[in-house]
Amino acid sequence: MNSNRKTAIIVGVLFIIATVAPITSILFIGSIYEPDYLTAVSANENQVLIGALLWLVMTAAIVSIPIFMFPILKKYNESLALGYVGARIFEGFFPAFNIISLLSLLSLSREFVNAAAPVASYFQTSGAIILSALDWSSILGGFPFVLGALTLNYVLYKSKLIPRWLSGWGFIGGVLYGSGALAGDMFGLIDPTILFIALAIQEMALAVWLIVKGFNSSAIAQSEKLEIK
Repeated sequence: MNSNRKTAIIVGVLFIIATVAPITSILFIGSIYEPDYLTAVSANENQVLIGALLWLVMTAAIVSIPIFMFPILKKYNESLALGYVGARIFEGFFPAFNIISLLSLLSLSREFVNAAAPVASYFQTSGAIILSALDWSSILGGFPFVLGALTLNYVLYKSKLIPRWLSGWGFIGGVLYGSGALAGDMFGLIDPTILFIALAIQEMALAVWLIVKGFNSSAIAQSEKLEIK
C-alpha cells in the first residue's frame, strides 16, 4: 500500500470521527439543556466529561485532516492547500473553546450544589453566559468550516483526485451550509437544518470513497510528472 492510499484511508477515517464524535456527545451532555442544569450537570459529571472528551477527539480530527491532506493538495495549488490548513485549524479553536466552556459549566454546577446557601441569581447569570458562549461559538465555528469545505472541494474538483460529481456536490453543499449558517443560525430567518444536510451527507460519502477507492491514481501520476518537469 503506497503513501497516497494510506493518506486517503486516514483522511476518510478522520472525516467519520469528526462527524460521529460530536453526534455521539449529544447522548452525554444533554443535562446542560435541562431547566435545572445547575444541579443536573454535576449530577451527571461523568457523562459530561465523556462528552468533553468526544469534543476533544473531534477537535483533533478536524485539525489532523488538513495536515494529512496538505502534501497531496499542494501539488495542485499550494496557496489553497495552505488556506485549507489555516481554515481548519481556525475552525478547531471553536470546539476547543466549547470544551473549556463545558468544563467551566461543570465547575459552576459543582459550586452551586456544594454551596450551603447559593445565591441563585449569581449562578444563573454565570450559567446563562456560559451557555450563550457555547451557542455562539458553535455558530461562528461554522464559517471557517464552510471556508475549509469550499477550498477543499474546489481543489479536489480541479485536480480530479476524486470524481467531479462528488467534489462538485461538496462545493454546492458548502454554499448551502454557509447560507444556512448566515440566514438561519446568525439571523434566525429560516430553519437551517435542511441546508446543512447536503454537506453532511457529502462528507460521509467522501469519507467512504477515500477509504474504499482512494485518490484517482491517474491524477496523482499526472501531478508527479509535473513535479519532475
